[in-house]
Amino acid sequence: MTSPRTRISAVAATVLTLGLLAGGCGSGDGDGGGGGGEDVRTAPSAPPATGTGPYPTPTPTGTASAAPPGTDAPTRPRPSGTGEARGSTVRPEDVDPADADKVGEGALTALWTYDTAADSGPHDAGLRAADAGWLTEAYADRLRAHQPQSVPGAQWQEWAEHGARTAVVPEKTEDAAKPPDSETEAWRQWTVTATPEGREGWKGEPVVSAVYVQLTRATADEPWRVADVTVR
Repeated sequence: MTSPRTRISAVAATVLTLGLLAGGCGSGDGDGGGGGGEDVRTAPSAPPATGTGPYPTPTPTGTASAAPPGTDAPTRPRPSGTGEARGSTVRPEDVDPADADKVGEGALTALWTYDTAADSGPHDAGLRAADAGWLTEAYADRLRAHQPQSVPGAQWQEWAEHGARTAVVPEKTEDAAKPPDSETEAWRQWTVTATPEGREGWKGEPVVSAVYVQLTRATADEPWRVADVTVR
């Protein structure tokens, strides 16, 4: 049984961004992209992690929880900006797939890496994370199915004026409330800082988000993938 929380569910319909990467979804579908767009992964003004996040009550068997609820929204053409987005340079094949920390860190970096010179909004980072393979199939499908209901806001426009791209730094911030890992499920808490950096040395205010990541795999021999990202 999970605690109530705001999730990046299909980046809003049910990260991260992204989750970018990656990424990455549930109840309380708030939309508040780090760049002012509709993207729950990057709720601006999110408080620093407190170490008392919405971890679930571990099941007696220690088995992985069910995949996050899906969405009935039909798949639609992907929105995209002009040009090729730089995105995150880290891909799943670059990290140890058996290391939940590394997979979680890589997925969050992808989910929060925006490139305003090419992206039409924060949602594009989530699509990149899904396409790169950081996420479970169910989570990736929800990200691809979600369609933002509003255009990016003033913050994104400011970043775009400077051709900004976000520099992303995830930092683990966990406490004793975190459930122990099982062979098929792991939870992680991170503080993700995304700093927009533009041309000619311009740098905007960092966006700091407290993030909870659920990673799952079918068996202990398979790679970890991100099944859910919750922005507190």
